Order: sequence, then structure tokens, then C-alpha cells
Amino acid sequence: MKGLIALPAMALLAGCGTGTPGPEPTPSVLVSTVSARRGALPATVVAYGSAAPAPDGTVTFSEAQPGQITALAVAPGMAVRAGQNLATFVTAPASRSSYLQAVSALAAARKQEVSTSQLLSQQLATQDQLTLATKAVTDARTALAALQADGAGKPIHTIVSPFDGVVTAVAAAQGDRTQAGAAILTVAKAGGIVVTVGVDPADHMGIAAGQPASLKRLSGGGALRGKVIRVDSALNPVSRLVDVDISFPSGTLLAGEAMQVAIETGAVHGWVVPHKAVVTAGGPARVFQIVGGKARSVPVQVTLASDEGDVVQGALDIGKPVIVEGAYQVSDGDAVRRSNR
Repeated sequence: MKGLIALPAMALLAGCGTGTPGPEPTPSVLVSTVSARRGALPATVVAYGSAAPAPDGTVTFSEAQPGQITALAVAPGMAVRAGQNLATFVTAPASRSSYLQAVSALAAARKQEVSTSQLLSQQLATQDQLTLATKAVTDARTALAALQADGAGKPIHTIVSPFDGVVTAVAAAQGDRTQAGAAILTVAKAGGIVVTVGVDPADHMGIAAGQPASLKRLSGGGALRGKVIRVDSALNPVSRLVDVDISFPSGTLLAGEAMQVAIETGAVHGWVVPHKAVVTAGGPARVFQIVGGKARSVPVQVTLASDEGDVVQGALDIGKPVIVEGAYQVSDGDAVRRSNR
């Protein structure tokens, strides 16, 4: 009897013992999701460069005569107004002397012409002599006009700004003696600053004037909107890239600022998903959708990758959520649970 009674007790103890493991819960991965959607994102060409004066937006001042900078009122980076005095230039004495000699030569030629005309009327000179005297007057007048056009007639010349702008370069210091034609200073027109970037030759055929662009300072800050205004048809001999000029709202950038530019060359259509949703590690590109509480791998082809998202081609189900956060932590068939955020 005791043996018969002991068996059920042992069986009961065996079923209720604390050392017997029970069924373990199925593990799952916490993920965040977005809805699958079809759409388009802009195709972009990313390039780097800096803000600089436009080729047609600057004026470099020089003097056709040698002389001396006796006063300099500006420095690089200074804003100037139209009509503002920039520098004072005094013509070299030798150039001034040449001008005075030309004035005297013209006066002497005119006097000789009058005298020859009087002698001709008295038959004491020939018509050829008068012709030569008249030619001498013409030559002297031409020589004087050339010196006047070159500024030799002005012993002191004040250089003034022709427009509102910014001084981008000063090549001479106060007191310097300059040679004829030497650059003194350069002023860029307000609003005449552009961003010039270098584009890979393989990408430049898709870029055209008028295309929109997004500009970002490499030093940080928000994005600016601009547009392409010029595309070179030859390589820059230094960078071996194709130079592209981008305009932007006036007054927002300073010359010399380093920039990143994304030029929008068109649109790419397909499934639009966050960049984090596309898994490329450990095999071909894929995204994960949730089907019946489990992750399902969907092979995709990435046709555009950008900060705004990726455009992919593949057999996605528009009614199934796409995993974003946690996409790199799941495998095909893993149980998942969605975040409440």
C-alpha cells in the first residue's frame, strides 16, 4: 500500500518542482516603422567650392601712369558705397612733365601753322609747307589727347567706388609707388558674389543654367536656396574639375566662405524610405516590412541615396509597415514589436 501511495506523490513533486524549466517566451526586437509610400526625390550632384566675386561683378582699379598712392581709405573686406573715396593717386613727375611738354608742343605747332599761313598769303611759303604745319598741329593734338586719356593731365586723381560693394583686394599700401597699369585695389559689386564649385566631368552633362541648388556652409548653419547661373565647357586647369557658378540671395554669404552645394538635376521615382531603413550590410540591399508580427526581408535596388531619404525599387507591400530603427538588428522571420513613439 505504501508503494502504491508513494508513486502519485513522487509524480506530483516531479511536476511541481522548481528545477523544471517552463516554456520560454519568444524573443522580439523593438523597432520603429513608417508607412511604405511611392514618390520621388530630387536627383542631386554634390560638389564643393567657395563664395567668390562673379567674373562680371568686380572692378580692379589701376592707373595708366606711374605714380604714388598718397592716401588709402579702405582695407580688404570693407563695405563701400557708390561714390565713396577709396584712394588718392598722385601722378609721377616724369609723366606730368611729358604732359606739359605735349601742351607746349601743341601751342608751338599752332603758332607755326598761323605763321606759315601768313607767309603763304605773301607768297613767301609754299602750300606743302602749310600742309606740313597743319599736320604737325594734328599730331600734337593727338599726342596730348592720349596723355589726357591716360590721366597724365591730372596731377592728383581720387579713385572712387562706382557702386555699392565690398573691397575684395588691396594690392598697394599707402605711400607705395606704382607702375603704369599695376593693380591697386578691387571692389566686388554688392550682390555680385557667387559660389563656384568644381563638378566631376562625368556629372557635368546633367547640369544646366537655371537648375535649383541647395547650399550649406562647411562651417555650419542652415541651408540656402540658389540656382545655377553658369557651367563651364572646359576643365579648370588646376582642379581638373568643371567650374559651376551658383547664385544665392544677396548679402547672405561672404567672399571666401567654404561651401557644399547640392545641384538638383531632376527627380527619381520609386519607393521613398528613410536612409536608415535600407540595410546594406551582409548581402544585397534590402528593407524589412512587418508581416504577421515578423520581419520580412524585401530585396531592393537603391536608385537614389540622400539625406532626405532613399529611393528604392522592389516588391514592397504598400499596406505593410517598413522598419526604420532596428532594421540592422533583425533578420528575415524575426519577431518584432513596434515602438509606441
